[in-house]
Amino acid sequence: MTLTIEENIWALLKRITVPDSGKDIVSLGMVSGLSLLKREAGLHVAFSLEINPQQKELMEPVRQAAEQALCQLPNITSAAVVMTAHKGAPPARPSPHREKWVIPGVRHIVAIASGKGGVGKSTTALNLAIAMVQNGLKVGILDADIYGPSLPRMLQLNGKPDINKDKKMIPPERFGLAVMSMGFLVAEDAPIIWRGPMVHSAITQLFRDVDWGARDILIVDMPPGTGDAHLTMALQVPLSGSIIISTPQDIALLDARKGLNMFKKVDVPILGIIENMSYFICPHCQERSDIFSHGGARQEAASLGVPFLGEIPLDIAIRQTSDEGVPIVQANIEGKIAVLYRHIADKIWGGLNP
Repeated sequence: MTLTIEENIWALLKRITVPDSGKDIVSLGMVSGLSLLKREAGLHVAFSLEINPQQKELMEPVRQAAEQALCQLPNITSAAVVMTAHKGAPPARPSPHREKWVIPGVRHIVAIASGKGGVGKSTTALNLAIAMVQNGLKVGILDADIYGPSLPRMLQLNGKPDINKDKKMIPPERFGLAVMSMGFLVAEDAPIIWRGPMVHSAITQLFRDVDWGARDILIVDMPPGTGDAHLTMALQVPLSGSIIISTPQDIALLDARKGLNMFKKVDVPILGIIENMSYFICPHCQERSDIFSHGGARQEAASLGVPFLGEIPLDIAIRQTSDEGVPIVQANIEGKIAVLYRHIADKIWGGLNP
C-alpha cells in the first residue's frame, strides 16, 4: 500500500532520535503543529519541536537533522523546524499524533466544515447549534476559524471572557448556547497572520483553556479548506464526527469532496452533507428558482455513501437575522426555516446516538 505524504513524514520523524535517550522525537511527544503548505516549487513542511530549555544545545543538531531529512522526501522542497522551549517543561510528553485531548464534560464534538469559503458554513453551524438547544440539548459552539472569526458578530457578543479560579476561560452564553471564539481575544479589525505552530497553539487554547461545563455536544465551526487548523483538529481532538456544507454547483461540490476525503483519511466519521442555498423562493410571487442548480449535494452524498442531511434555501431572512445578531432559528422559532434546521439537528443527534 502506498503511503501518503503525511504518513511518510511521520515515518521519517520517527527515525530521528534524541541523543542519550534512544527514543525518537515523535514517541517523546516533541512534534507539534505539523503543517503542509503548497508552494509553486513544491511542498513546504513546518512544525515545532518542543524542548526543555536546558536541552537547547543538545537539540539543535536534531532540529537540523529533521529539516535536512524532510527535504529528501519526494515533492518536499523546503522545511522549517522551530524549537519552542517552555520553562520547567519535561523533556518527554505523550505524542499528540497518538493521543487525543480529553475535553471534560463534553459528550460529543462535531466539526462542521466546507472545502471552500462563501457557502454559508458559519451561518449553518450557528443555526444548527441553536436548533439543538431548542431540541433540548446542552450545546457549545467553538469558532475555530482562526483567520476570520465571525460568531461574535453574528451573536452580538463582545469583550474578553471571564476567567474562573482554575484560570480557564468561561464561555459567554447567548440563546442557551455556550460560545468561544478567537474573536473574543483579538480586535475585530486586527489581521491574523499566523503560521502552523501558532495556529496549533491558538486552537489548543480554545479547547483546553476553556471551561465548557457539561455539554451534550460541542459544535466546531471550522475554517474553510483543509489547512493547519484541520490537521490539529484531526490529530488531537476526539471528534465524534464531521459534517460538510456545500452549495449545489459543481465547483463547490468538488471542494466539498476534498474536505470530506480529508476527514476520511484521518478516520473521522462523516455524519453527512448539507446542501445550503439549495433553492430560492421569490418573496413576492412565490416562484422557485434554483440559482446555484439543485440536488448536487444529495447526489454527491449518494455517490460517496454518506448521509444526506437536508436542504437549506437561499433566503434573505437568514442573512438579515445573522447580521442583526439573532439567527433565524431564534428570530422566527416557528418559521419553516427554523423547522428545517431543527429537523437536520435531530438527524445529526440521531447519527451520533443510533
